Amino acid sequence: MTNPPLAKIIPHRLEQHGQVRVDNYYWLNDRSNPEVLEYLQKENNFATAQMLHTADLEGALFEEIKGRIKQTDLSVPFKQGDYVYYVRYEEGKEYALYCRKKGSIASPEEIMIDGNELAEGHEFFSLGNWLVSSGQDILAYAMDTQGRRIYSISFKNLTTGEILTDVIPTVTGNMEWGNDNRTLFYSRQDPETLRSYQIYRHVLGTDPEKDELVFEEPDETFSAFVTKSKSKRFLLIGAHQTVSSEYWYLNADTPGGTFQVFCPREREHEYEVDHLGEYFYIRTNDQAKNFRLMKAAVNAINRGQWKEVIPHRAEVFLEGFELFREYLVVEERKQGLIHLRILPHSGGSEHELDFGESAYLAALGDNYEIDTPYLRFGYTSMTTPMTIYDYHMDTREKTFLKQEEVLGDFHSGHYQTERLLAPAEDGTHIPISLVYRKGFSKNGSHPLLLYGYGSYGASMDASFSSARLSLLDRGFVYALAHIRGGEELGRQWYENGKLLNKKNTFTDFTASADFLVQQGYANASKLYAMGGSAGGLLMGAVMNMRPDLFQGIVAQVPFVDVVTTMLDPDIPLTTGEYDEWGNPNQRDSYDYMLSYSPYDNVQAVAYPHLLVTTGLHDSQVQYWEPAKWVAKLRAAKTDDHRIILKTNMDAGHGGSSGRFKRYEEIAMIYAFLLDLAGMGGS
Repeated sequence: MTNPPLAKIIPHRLEQHGQVRVDNYYWLNDRSNPEVLEYLQKENNFATAQMLHTADLEGALFEEIKGRIKQTDLSVPFKQGDYVYYVRYEEGKEYALYCRKKGSIASPEEIMIDGNELAEGHEFFSLGNWLVSSGQDILAYAMDTQGRRIYSISFKNLTTGEILTDVIPTVTGNMEWGNDNRTLFYSRQDPETLRSYQIYRHVLGTDPEKDELVFEEPDETFSAFVTKSKSKRFLLIGAHQTVSSEYWYLNADTPGGTFQVFCPREREHEYEVDHLGEYFYIRTNDQAKNFRLMKAAVNAINRGQWKEVIPHRAEVFLEGFELFREYLVVEERKQGLIHLRILPHSGGSEHELDFGESAYLAALGDNYEIDTPYLRFGYTSMTTPMTIYDYHMDTREKTFLKQEEVLGDFHSGHYQTERLLAPAEDGTHIPISLVYRKGFSKNGSHPLLLYGYGSYGASMDASFSSARLSLLDRGFVYALAHIRGGEELGRQWYENGKLLNKKNTFTDFTASADFLVQQGYANASKLYAMGGSAGGLLMGAVMNMRPDLFQGIVAQVPFVDVVTTMLDPDIPLTTGEYDEWGNPNQRDSYDYMLSYSPYDNVQAVAYPHLLVTTGLHDSQVQYWEPAKWVAKLRAAKTDDHRIILKTNMDAGHGGSSGRFKRYEEIAMIYAFLLDLAGMGGS
């Protein structure tokens, strides 16, 4: 096939606030229509034809990326109760084995479940969650075999090896055991919107169809989940939306009881709860934009009785905390970087872990035990593979446990990372993390890939990717723009990139790209951009605002039909996101969203080369958004640049399942970029 498929035009009128929009490709939103599936397949065939000349490169890249991965591998074991648990992989197999050993890692291995066996006969397979009961003899595990993040829960008796007859279908995968070794709480989603809104109670051996509904969230902007406190003393139901939250609690020893509200919800009040000893600990934004930490006695939880543990600080964002018998560990973000601070409950001197690089990611690890002096954490940077440590909080000694092994000739010292500040249009300075192979010269000759996200307050941290080495070793620079809409510089950074400030996200990204060219990090004619989901919205908006800025763009599962999607309360992720994007039923939000929505602002101009990926079963960004966008771009654009739409017909938002199969898409993306940069033969 040499000519791209042209989607037929069927005008569809959409009227809101007295304005009429005509959507010529609205018909593509019916996945049950054979014509829709036929069109998507034609696009896939066209994509194959367009990429035929890079097929050898794509195959070589896949083998190269796969060749860096240690096929027989073992995760760092973690202790929970009487067992140590770990995940391991066997050579040539796509899925993990979930294992445990009693007492210590030197004991005989017990394979709880083998993902490869569970995946047999399925094009897609994902193990969403697994939990061992309080008696450590029953395993609950959730499986998705479609890619739409709709799971079924099964149970296995770990003593006898028997798979129990209890099967709970169409659930979210979120679950938690009571302390009686028989009761499992789990969340269920709305079948249309996939909003997690119900919590059920299941008792082993009973009919799941008769499970008791213990909590239902009626507000369509909230989602609900169940968890357990670090102390294992309390079961917790959380209900969250963008700007407020609420928790309910129940003694886990009496799982048949009734949950009680912890702190009634209020708009603009977000909080999280955990428990240790005689206190609940609460991370709250009450009078604290960047959050503070409070505690309340178990028998005195009214908000007026909360006592401050860590005050609010304008320059520090409190991201989270971890409770131990003797210590409180807080995860804080300062100047965009994570810091871990250790505070003894006794009131002795506190201290902080020093990581020593200009751009990195540090994160709390598997810390399930309270009575231990060890803190487990992970550390990675753009030059350092993920490394797991145990840190002794008394002696302040750090024990190396494991570093992600990169096979081949990888040496961390061959690469260099930097952190820059780019001036935005309004004078704000945007942090940029970047990495390149040593020997690089800032002479404006190098191809550069700029990645961005900038939504939901999600911080994009500088971390390692062994796959990325395939670009760096060929002369690419990789840069990550920490644009507004994320939370890298605190809650205000997020708020300045959402709702009626959303365009800051887009202009921050273009300013970062311009800066990198001006400073000699990139060749202006070999500048590329990539983003996924809400980052795909970023790609679409930037394309319309600055169509001449990038030579090529990769948009993964892109959220590009903003207004039409947000006007439809019956599809996933709409009502719960009014506080992120705005409610288009309100005129000011409608007008603002319409002014940047990528699909609604396609123009008759020359656009960059474009590679778009999606999944037919995507539960977060429906496949028809990128499909419609590509169809409209094909009809409107004035250039002869490539537009490639690749639909995974067997997967959802996360792409292909399996340990290695997912790298096929990365190899395709890298081949696309290298070809555009004139490196298609390398």
